Amino acid sequence: MSKAIIIGGGIIGLFSAYYLNKSGWEVEILEQGDLSDNASFGNAGMIVPSHFIPLAAPGMIEQGIRWMFNSKSPFYVKPSLDPELIGWGFKFLKAANKHHVERSAGALRDLSLLSKKLYQDLEDDADFDFGFADKGILMLFKTPKFEEEERHTAEKATNLGLDAQYLTADECRKLQPDIELDVLGAVHYHCDAHLHPNKLIPGLVKHLEKAGVKIHRNTPVTAMEHADGKVTQIISKDKSFTGDKYVLAVGAWTPAIAKLSGLKVPMMPGKGYSFMVEEPQSRMTIPSLLCEARVSVTPMSGQIRFGGTMEIGKINQQINMNRVAGIVESIPKYFPGFAPALPQQKDIWFGFRPCSPDGLPYIGVSDKYKNLAVATGHGMMGLSLAPATGKLIDEVLNEETPSAGISQFAAGRYS
Repeated sequence: MSKAIIIGGGIIGLFSAYYLNKSGWEVEILEQGDLSDNASFGNAGMIVPSHFIPLAAPGMIEQGIRWMFNSKSPFYVKPSLDPELIGWGFKFLKAANKHHVERSAGALRDLSLLSKKLYQDLEDDADFDFGFADKGILMLFKTPKFEEEERHTAEKATNLGLDAQYLTADECRKLQPDIELDVLGAVHYHCDAHLHPNKLIPGLVKHLEKAGVKIHRNTPVTAMEHADGKVTQIISKDKSFTGDKYVLAVGAWTPAIAKLSGLKVPMMPGKGYSFMVEEPQSRMTIPSLLCEARVSVTPMSGQIRFGGTMEIGKINQQINMNRVAGIVESIPKYFPGFAPALPQQKDIWFGFRPCSPDGLPYIGVSDKYKNLAVATGHGMMGLSLAPATGKLIDEVLNEETPSAGISQFAAGRYS
């Protein structure tokens, strides 16, 4: 039996372990924390084939510059002379063009559709419930400018074979008649779905451990040893771990761990925030994205999770209350009946999305080490793309034909 060592117990690492375990591998996960609060716990829980446009897209630079002067804006890059940020920024500038978007659309669509199918399979097979609901997602807009943008995106989605439907304001209200709504209209992406991350992750962890996967909590990687083009062992403090193959899946911490073996995986953490409010009446059944505000709204087991912002900068544990206030203030502009108070800091979740400079994940075997696979850089779509990524990692380590194209997600494209 071959043995895989997975570095990172986030959602990508867990799904990599899930599929490797299913195909007969002995699997061990090395997780620096205790698995109680990784980046996907506060995720909006959306599965989004509709998100076929990468973060590095035309218009993001101009929009980002405008947002930098607004402390409550959805996107912010903290000015810094940090070489990693500068290098990431130049690569982002190079990638943010129409050709990159058009070239990436099909690959992202295929990855997302594979993930949705795998989530549907998991719902049928799993011994735990994770709140999967196949009701689509509403892209709500309030202004003619965003109506035009969303209509254009919906047309592209339809051309890609995705199910996208334009709705008037009245048609939106008929979908959820008990919710007061103040919008110009929406696009309903029937191809999308959602789930409850706080049910998925503990359920998946319990399933893996029951299946024999060893999870080493509070085990930060301190060294990676290698010889003759192969990783030979992973060191964590005074412990060592060896396997036949290794998987690097540490999210926003990837650059630091990659450096231990001389790998270059350009990435910056993008901090996001979320909080929950009670909604015992369960009036909302379809998740929404508030287009102008870039805020996500997801019903979850009698509650609603609101989330948003993207702060590009060094990892830090500080909560920027202005960013959270920006989320709070946007909500009643779309849903007049929802006016949540600014949550206390103890009730605010934050996490770090691993953002590659071209907005595409890294999936595949390293160019430098033939027994090391990389699975990271999914940005805001880690939970959405996790099953597909785990399945692809299993396939490439088993030297099988991948279920979706991965050439654009090459692990060494910046090496």
